[in-house]
Amino acid sequence: VTGHSAKSKRPKEPGENKIKPVNKRVKPKTPKMKERESVDSSLKSQSILTQAMDKGHFQKVAATLSLAAGQSLELRCKGSNVTWNYPSYLDTFKDSRLSIKQLDRYSQLILANSTAADTGEYSCWLQLCNGNKCRKDETRTGSTYIFFTDKEELFVPTPSYFEIVYLNPDKPAAIPCRVTTPSAKVTLHREFPAEEIETDGTDIIYDAKKGFVFQHPTSDHKGIVYCKAESQGAPQISIKYHLLYVEVPKGPPSTTIAVSPSRAGLSDRVHVICTVLGEPDVDVNFRWQYPGQESGRPVIIQNFWRLINRGIGHTTRISKSVLLVEEFEDIDVGNYVCIAQNLQGETTVATKVEL
Repeated sequence: VTGHSAKSKRPKEPGENKIKPVNKRVKPKTPKMKERESVDSSLKSQSILTQAMDKGHFQKVAATLSLAAGQSLELRCKGSNVTWNYPSYLDTFKDSRLSIKQLDRYSQLILANSTAADTGEYSCWLQLCNGNKCRKDETRTGSTYIFFTDKEELFVPTPSYFEIVYLNPDKPAAIPCRVTTPSAKVTLHREFPAEEIETDGTDIIYDAKKGFVFQHPTSDHKGIVYCKAESQGAPQISIKYHLLYVEVPKGPPSTTIAVSPSRAGLSDRVHVICTVLGEPDVDVNFRWQYPGQESGRPVIIQNFWRLINRGIGHTTRISKSVLLVEEFEDIDVGNYVCIAQNLQGETTVATKVEL
């Protein structure tokens, strides 16, 4: 805000006077402190995030906090251009319990009437902007993971009763049965055959912030599983998770094109089908180029996908784009080009249709 930088004084926050004498004592050692801070950026980053306590007091947040569900939360992040990250469902449902305000010298996040579902990571960072371009200031960040404990809800609630988890052989997979009480004892169970899955702490580990993590997933892990939690009361069961094993090469889409018929008569219906085999959780975008495109020739294009089980536990996603010419004319003769794109790149395939 213009004009504020010229002010030498600002209203003091409660407790500031107590801190100042300590700062004076360590002043001669300032160069060493700065040197140490630059080495240990985690100490530095935590300093911009504070939690509002009773009677207007503020304290730096720890790496994890446990608060009872129902409590309200107020966090402050120092800086004039702050960005926040918090459990994504609060955005998804446009939750009115959450409010964020940017003030002159800090940003304020308030979460009212907290619930077990609010359990998760809350973080903030300063944005460095040059014109329209902004980037994260890696040296000015703060983060805490907050457990909102609830005896009735040991597991963090989810919007669905059943989730799919993809097991990829070259990366860890998490079964996200997170708890609201970090001290809860959590076990993993297979539905068929009914058995507890041993957590060895090496290949399968439990992290209260993530759930069960399979470090090296294999096809042996596929199936339907659930988690069980115990903490001073009756055990509670999580939702069910369907573990699907995936094994497809990474890279641009594996794409094929087919046409029916390849030699068409006037007024025939012609289908051109572009097919991609890929990972279940990787989206594919399609673009077409065809003979009558520039002259505005009407065609119908439909995109869809489905999951298929290729046997031996492997799951693949089939994505298709179908271009339909309803009444074939001279203008439709020529090359039909399909461009399939995913995050790793794009693949172009083509076929010819003749009269």
